Amino acid sequence: MSIEFSKKLASTETSIPGVVLYDLPVHGDNRGWFKENWQREKMLDLGLPDFSPVQNNISFNEKAGTTRGIHAEPWDKFISVATGRIFGAWVDLREGESFGAVFTAEMDPSQAIFIPRGVGNAFQTLEDNTAYTYLVNDHWSADAQGQYTFLNLSDETAAIAWPIPLEEAELSDKDKAHPRLAQVSPMGAKKILVLGADGQLGKALRAAYNGKNNVEFAARTDFNLTSESSYTGRNWKNYSTIINAAAYTAVDAAETPDGRAAAWAVNVTAVANLAKVATAHGITLVHVSSDYVFDGTAATHDEDEVFTPLGVYGQSKAAGDAIVSTVPRHFIVRTSWVIGEGSNFVRTMASLAARGIAPSVVNDQIGRLSFTEDIAAGIKHLLETGADYGVYNLSNEGEPQSWSDIAADVYELTGHSREAVTGISTEEYFKGKDAAPRPLKSALDLTRIKATGFEPTSAAVRLAEYLDK
Repeated sequence: MSIEFSKKLASTETSIPGVVLYDLPVHGDNRGWFKENWQREKMLDLGLPDFSPVQNNISFNEKAGTTRGIHAEPWDKFISVATGRIFGAWVDLREGESFGAVFTAEMDPSQAIFIPRGVGNAFQTLEDNTAYTYLVNDHWSADAQGQYTFLNLSDETAAIAWPIPLEEAELSDKDKAHPRLAQVSPMGAKKILVLGADGQLGKALRAAYNGKNNVEFAARTDFNLTSESSYTGRNWKNYSTIINAAAYTAVDAAETPDGRAAAWAVNVTAVANLAKVATAHGITLVHVSSDYVFDGTAATHDEDEVFTPLGVYGQSKAAGDAIVSTVPRHFIVRTSWVIGEGSNFVRTMASLAARGIAPSVVNDQIGRLSFTEDIAAGIKHLLETGADYGVYNLSNEGEPQSWSDIAADVYELTGHSREAVTGISTEEYFKGKDAAPRPLKSALDLTRIKATGFEPTSAAVRLAEYLDK
């Protein structure tokens, strides 16, 4: 066997999305050779996903011509040759446009290949005493076998040009019996779990993901955030993402003893449980944050501002954000003044206008509305475009306004006089009432999310559309 020594560590994209071929530096002399088969830091710098392998398997093959596959398994694999030489063949058996795509390559110990979940893997040994090794990011189990997808080695559509004809090769009876491509059921994508699916944002996420078979929606009755069984009763290996659209949002009630306990149970303890699940299973956790994590003294809040919450609700949200930030794969989506399907400020003002009531509305709290359809679209954008993990502000675009300004807009857009709305300070409005402190300035800097290619719609446009509906 001839091995090319001292290659530079390099990667090459293949014809199958996500399948990447790597050149590995092998160092040798008259005694033999040595290589770093897997080196996390270097591989990540090269662009290999941080797929968190948990098991290392080796297949030893005594004779040249031994052929195994084509098996698509429900986990990712990093494959290399320990000794000998192989002809590798990979077929995309995942749902999607690339279903049936084929890539082949001869490999010796100076190469490795990353194979994502659902891509069929097969190899044929080209030398005696060939050892084939692979790292996987899930533990093998008998239950997992039911999720495998298989393709016949001699499938005419894939048309793999095996160096040693299959009739002369060593095959198992099981591999000979695998179906042709036309009979293969593609492996579905891992699931996205949406929590709080019946809330304002949850309903918008239902609309954004309408028709997507891999998205599961869980209302409070389906997933009780405060129940331990919710976290232990699922096979989390089947999920890629959790979108946490659930929260305790009763700002004033959170200041009471019972409300404080409820706010921390949902916004902190439950979030900590989700973070544990996400970290343990390599799941992406999307968490929705709030402008209430700040005291509202800055004119505009960017993602790196230090937490300065004023009340219990804001404190519980800030604690939840801090927990989520420790999850390796996380998006914290920070919003303000949320408007969606359900009870909210805009609906209240429209109702008052229709009844001829002239309200007093606070005029010293300044911010932007965040319509749930845009929050949902922003979350979907971050997940689908490969954006860097981290914190993203997400509200609608436009000049920041006071609640009084927005109320006047609602009156005008519904055919009533703007003059019916009277401005009043927060201090005056809440005088004599038990109320949580509010940040006076809530405008969020949108530079970071715009840099990902997402352009939030104008709040004025969305408000007009919302009232027109």
